[in-house]
Order: sequence, then C-alpha cells, then structure tokens
Amino acid sequence: MADQSVRGPTGYDPRNRPASSPAKADLLALTGMGSFDWDLEAGTYHLDEVGLDVFDLRADEYDGRPASLADRVTREDGMRLDAAVTLAIQAGHLTFAAYFQVVCRDGTRRWAHTQGRILRDERARPYRIVGIVRNADEELAHAEAMRTLGADRRRQTDAVRATTEALARALTVQDVIGVLTDSEGLRRFGADGLALGLIEGTSLRLVAATHPPSPALKAQDDFSLTRLDDQLPLAEAVRTGRPQFIADQDELCTRFPRLRPYADQMGINAGAFLPLVAQARTLGALGLYYGDSHDFSTEDRNICIALTSAVAQSLQRAVLFDQEREFATTLQTTMLPRRIPQISGGEVAVRYRAGRSGREVGGDWYDVIPLPHGRVGLAVGDVEGHDSHAAAVMGQLRIALRAYAAEGHAPSTVLARASRFLAELDTERSATCIYVEADLEAGSLRLARAGHLEPLLRHRGGRTTWPPVRGGLPLGMATVLGTDDYPETRLHLNHDGVLLLCTDGLVERPGQDITDGMDALAEALQSGPLRTEELADHLCCHEFEHSGTEDDMALLLLRRTPVAGGHLPIRTVQHIHQADPQGLVEARAVLRQTLSAWAATGPVGDIELVADELITNSLVHTDSGATLTVELLGDASPRLRLEIQDSSSEWPRRRAPGETATSGRGLLLVDALAERWGVQPLGSGKSVWCEFPLPAP
Repeated sequence: MADQSVRGPTGYDPRNRPASSPAKADLLALTGMGSFDWDLEAGTYHLDEVGLDVFDLRADEYDGRPASLADRVTREDGMRLDAAVTLAIQAGHLTFAAYFQVVCRDGTRRWAHTQGRILRDERARPYRIVGIVRNADEELAHAEAMRTLGADRRRQTDAVRATTEALARALTVQDVIGVLTDSEGLRRFGADGLALGLIEGTSLRLVAATHPPSPALKAQDDFSLTRLDDQLPLAEAVRTGRPQFIADQDELCTRFPRLRPYADQMGINAGAFLPLVAQARTLGALGLYYGDSHDFSTEDRNICIALTSAVAQSLQRAVLFDQEREFATTLQTTMLPRRIPQISGGEVAVRYRAGRSGREVGGDWYDVIPLPHGRVGLAVGDVEGHDSHAAAVMGQLRIALRAYAAEGHAPSTVLARASRFLAELDTERSATCIYVEADLEAGSLRLARAGHLEPLLRHRGGRTTWPPVRGGLPLGMATVLGTDDYPETRLHLNHDGVLLLCTDGLVERPGQDITDGMDALAEALQSGPLRTEELADHLCCHEFEHSGTEDDMALLLLRRTPVAGGHLPIRTVQHIHQADPQGLVEARAVLRQTLSAWAATGPVGDIELVADELITNSLVHTDSGATLTVELLGDASPRLRLEIQDSSSEWPRRRAPGETATSGRGLLLVDALAERWGVQPLGSGKSVWCEFPLPAP
C-alpha cells in the first residue's frame, strides 16, 4: 500500500505532480528553486517539496488548490500577484514575474519570488502555467535593511530594488549583461564603467566591459581571458572571496601594475572589485570603475555588496538557463536535416531559430526531399507543444513524411498517410504541415496543407501574394475525426520566382493580429535580395528585430532559376472532370488556343487527335478525371510534349484489334503519330506522355 503520510486532505500527493526530468529537478533544488504546475482548467496548483518549503507548508497541509495558498501570502501581495497573472493572460504575454511576502506559520514574514510561463492552445487560450518559486530573502535582505536607514538613503534603496527587479526578468547571461551595462545599470551602481568576468576552469573570461580598450592596447596585453592566479583585481577578488575597494589611481596601479596603461587610457582613478558568490559558489567577479578618486563610505560599500549579491544569484539562474537552452537547441537541431540536397533548376535555403524562452524546445521542422524525375519535395511543419516530447514526435513525423514522399505519392496522399501515422503514435499531439511537390523544369507546384500557414510567393517582378491553398485539419486530429482528406492545389512558379514556407513563429507578434505579421513578412520578402541565402538572412533579421516573438521559427525558401542559355519552357495545364461531359470539348479548345498562341505549325491535327485519344482512355478506364499538360520545349529544335495524368495505377496495354473491332486502336494511333511516348508511374496513378517535333521558328 502506498504511503499516505504525505497526502493532503484531498489525496494530493506532491510526488505525483507532472514533473520535469530528475536531473532538472535536482538542478532547481540545488539553486533553491521549487517548481509549480498550475492547471487552469482543472483548477489545481501542484508544488514540489522545495516549493512547499518556500510557502512554509508540509505536504499534509496542502490540498493542491490555489486558494489554499491565500493564507500564506499577504493580502496586498496576493492582489498584486492576481493582477500580474491576469494582465499577462489578457495581454497575451508568455511570462510573468513578481515578488511577494510569505506569512510563515509563526507569523513572521519573508520575501519570495515567482516566475511563470503561460502555455496556450492553438486558439491562444491559456490552459496551464508552469514556473518556479524561490526564497528571495537573501537577495532582498539588503534592500529591506536600506529602507530603514531613512529618507536620505532612499535613492540607494530604490537603485537596489530597480536593479533586482530588472535582474529578475533576465533569463540568460546575455540578459544579465544587458541590465548591468546599460546607462541605468551604471547609474544605479554610481559608477562610470563596469567589467564582468566569469570563471572558466582555471581561467577568468571577460564577458562584458562598458569601455573596451583600444586595439593597440588590447594587442599589447589582452585581458579577455586571464588565469586566476594573475595579479589582476578581478582574479584577486575571485581568489580571496573578499571585496576590494581602491580609492585612487596611485594605489590601483601600485597594487596592479598591469592596469596602468588601461587606467591612463580609460581615465580610471578608483575601483571596486567584488566577487560574485551564490549558494557558496564563486561564479566570477564584478569590477566598477570611477573617473574620480572615490572615498567609499559604508553606505557605498553596502550598496555595492547588496547589488553584487543580486547579480550573482541572477547569473547563477542565467547560467542554468543557458545550459538548458543549449541542450534544447542541440536536441532540436540534431533532428533536422543535416544537409540540404542540391536541386536542379533552383536554389533552396532553410533557417531554424529556437524560441527565446530558454528551457523549452519546440516541434518546428523543415525538410527537402529529392524525388524521381528531377522533382523535389518541400515540407515545413510544427508539432503542438514546446517540450522534449514535441521534439521527439517531430523527429518521427518528419522521417515518416519523408518516406511517404520518397515513394512518389501525391501531396494529398503524403499528408493523409502522415496524419494516420501520427494518430497511431502514443501521443495526443497534433501537427500542422504544408507539403509541396515542385517540378522546377516546368515550374509547377502541387501543394497540400494540414492546418498550416499558407505559402507566400514573390513573383518575377517583385510582387508578393498569399495564394489561396485549400487545406484540411492538422495531422493526427484529422484522422481521429475521420476527415483526413487533403485537397491539392496547383500553382505555377516563374523563373526567379520565390516560394516561402514558414511556421507561425515568423508572423506571430504578441498583442497583434497575425495578419499584421503576415503583411510585414510580405513586405520584407518583396524588399529582400534575390539570392535565397541572403534573402533567408534578411527575413530572419527583419522579423526577429520587429516581432518580439518567443516562439520557434522555421522557414524554407525555394527560388526557381533559369537554365543559362536555355529556352524557357512554356506550359499550360487543364483538368478534365470525369462527370463533366463538356470537359473533353474544353480540353480540345484549350489545346487549339495554346498552339495558336505559340504560333506552332506542323502536325496540329495529329496532336489534337492523340490528346483526344489519351484523355478519353483516362476518362473511360479510370474512376477519376484527367489532367492534361501541354508544354513547349526546346529552342533550335522545338518540340511539343503532351502529358495526361490520372489516378489509376494500371498501365495502358497495346492491343491488336481485328478489322471489325470498334476499339483498341488508341495506343496504335499514339505510336504512329507521336515521335516518342511512354508511361511514368506516380505515387497515386500514372502519367502517359508523348512528344511531337515542331518546325523551327
């Protein structure tokens, strides 16, 4: 029988909460952080053991409901917390952070901090909030002490609070550096310059400096990476673990002679060098520089130490975020194609960027699939969710879709089979996807869409359009609902035309309608360079500078390039529905009009007769319509190519009809009138083609 001693009044067991990996939980616990998981739909708020300790609760005192925590939070802070969460949800924010006071069981109060991420479904409705809670007494103790010193010291207290709050929003090491090195950061410290070094093994790496030295001075003595036993102020602060306050330049240069050229050039006349220590671990050191001699009062020293404590704790969290971010990004990128194949008649460029949230890994992907007969398959998709499970599902789905495409199936069949594959996996995730089969020689695109963003086209003259592409439900969901039918759309890509496929992370902007992002993307594509690699960089830089999105992003660009010295193929396509008796008449009319527009002379009657026979065979002997493609090829020796596609996999058979037979002569006519002909298998059906020589213009 399970141990019931840790269960609350309603059977809530913190050991059964939705948890992250043991390694991640251990990392959080080591840094004094507890985790929470707030299910907004179920109304449950799960806390791990460290989280319960932050609220001074035992497991048997907590029943897993948010309301049960009300007695542990002051009324004012409770209202402020509710307002912060409500504002973040209503404004479409992805994260929130706040400080609050916890009322302990003995009536004493202590500061705590929480930081959460709001998870939303495909309709942007919040359904869950996950995050951390931690004891903030250590980093706020100095701020609270300074508050009692009187009105004349309120400026210093405000500086500590402002810096601490700014650091609380910093997720990465680069975010922490940004808080310290901006003008407000220096003002709060009362310094003219700043340097930050972090420990790397037995060395100290300078990761930030507000006043970098000249190239000549740096070449003479570079402090970017120094040993911990060097006679330098930051290294000494790390070795001793004690703050160093130096009031004038003479003392500074006497104790650290290597600094004299720097002090002269940068005008340094005083400095404070403080070790960065968090959880009894030294992370590095912070150097503050002053242009004038500086008599460090007790208040000055206290504020430096207080701010350094906040910096150290923020850096410790940021290093953990960066490590997890690197792991997540590596996991995601290893599941994407390592190499993009070279394609004939076009250029392809792809880009992927992970979200800015640090811990999370997404399910965005792209793929480029070589197909028979010079065609190429292009896929971009997005698996629901932002976690390792989404990445795992993405990897399996990408491989399955690639296999279905390589078998030669039409885009509609590829997505239908991928939907069934995803539905049969042990997951409740769905995925959006768009798949394109491109024939770059002819410029034809066959597209199918599963709940995904439509493609964007840039035409030869620079004009951009979002062509309507019919679509179905997301993969997996469509199969579960019995509607895994994905209609196919055909488009034409001119030479120097560009096709853009992307995930919604490229167009979604917090607090804005998605159409605004789509319009901005179209403008960026229109104004971008011609080459695909340069264009991909242009789009990424433009959108990430202006969108502020924290979502993952994947994009794929296809540009059709003309063959040097070659003749541009001219093509027309006509679909004949089986149930439309006028379809054959219209096909003949289109063929005659096309030949007339091309000023084609020669065996026009033979061409029309062969087309009529092949279309009739498809309509009579299959259960679907036919697609007629007429293409003018060649330059010095032009020729006309007819191609009739249908959905039947049964190949036509040449027969030997008797003198009185009324059928069976279609292929005999084709063989006699066409210069050459053949049959080409497709993933779902076949293509019968033939070619006729034309007189040179």
